[in-house]
Amino acid sequence: MTDETAARAAPPGPAALPAARRSLAPDLARGFMLLVIATVHAHMFRLAMTGEGYALDGPLDVATTAFMALFAENRGYPMFAALFGYGLAQIHLRRTAEGREWPWVRRLLRRRGRWLVAIGVAHTALLFFGDVISVYGLIALLFAGVLRFTDKRLLAHAFAWMAAGSLLYALVENAAFGAAQGEAQAGEATPLSDMAMRLLTLPFFWPLMISISVFPFMVGVWAARRRLLEEPERHRALLRRTALFGIGAAVLGGLPQALVNIEVWSVAPMAASGIFWVHLLAGYAGGFGYAALIALIAIRLGDRRGPVVTALAATGQRSMTSYLLQSVAWAVLIPPYMLGVAGSLTDAQAVGLGVAVWLATVVLSDLMRRAGFKQGPAEWFLRRMTYGRPAPAPAEGARAG
Repeated sequence: MTDETAARAAPPGPAALPAARRSLAPDLARGFMLLVIATVHAHMFRLAMTGEGYALDGPLDVATTAFMALFAENRGYPMFAALFGYGLAQIHLRRTAEGREWPWVRRLLRRRGRWLVAIGVAHTALLFFGDVISVYGLIALLFAGVLRFTDKRLLAHAFAWMAAGSLLYALVENAAFGAAQGEAQAGEATPLSDMAMRLLTLPFFWPLMISISVFPFMVGVWAARRRLLEEPERHRALLRRTALFGIGAAVLGGLPQALVNIEVWSVAPMAASGIFWVHLLAGYAGGFGYAALIALIAIRLGDRRGPVVTALAATGQRSMTSYLLQSVAWAVLIPPYMLGVAGSLTDAQAVGLGVAVWLATVVLSDLMRRAGFKQGPAEWFLRRMTYGRPAPAPAEGARAG
């Protein structure tokens, strides 16, 4: 029997925990992160479809665009990447605690990574150009070894990626945005031409997204070793400092970009890259700050889980399904050959549309929970492909014997 076959033949991982036994903070964080992502994407779609900059049509648009720069843009993906690192480290820690050797665990994680890449490529081809699922799959394939790093080595690598990766991304992204300015998507675009364009951009998109995702991924691994989100009550002081500093740094670091976005400050291209770099770095702090704040809220909530908190947690528990459902909504609402609503919206209306799409996924997730589905279809598929078919329960006679 080969090692791969042995890994698949081994008993699958424990069944998904019932909602009542799950830690609240990670699910709440994922649910909130999906709101940030939905509003940022909607705001971005309005900008991309017109190619003429932000609308800034009145005080509400100006306030919305500034708010998005301070609190949302480049603040959601760091938390998403950190939560992915947290989850991957949880798998490693649990399997190691069961007595599994590292080669077996590494094969499990890489198999999970390969399926994430497959799901992400299909997501890109069929729905959305900004997929991150494949990015995290590639990180699982390329960086699984960091799960065995010492804390010191892990954080040293993390901060090196923070500095170099974010600078590379800022320079390339700012140059690409400048080149694309004024080139709105043509009305003659078709589903096939859009699919081809999305797939052609993947070789360029992946390295850039990996460059800015490895740092929060590694920080998430570090946090999982300390169970910061599973046992937040043990880390109140650290979480308070992280929330205060992180969100404060995000606002201060995002202020120059906000002034540029609302056209109060006009800067040269190189200065714009520097401002955007500061904005990215501040976004890391903001993502960590949001996660810490949500953990503190989870402590305050304790076992009090009303309908709103329960629905948000259900969304976080089905975060991949909810993320994909957002893309289904965008595929219907945004392209000019579909409803094509983005170009007619103001900045504030676009963000409102993002909130509405997110709320729809919250309702659907809660309906799945009420119907007795412990996972969304995407989570079920990934788990099935990673662990294989669950072993059948033993017969009564076998148990008695």
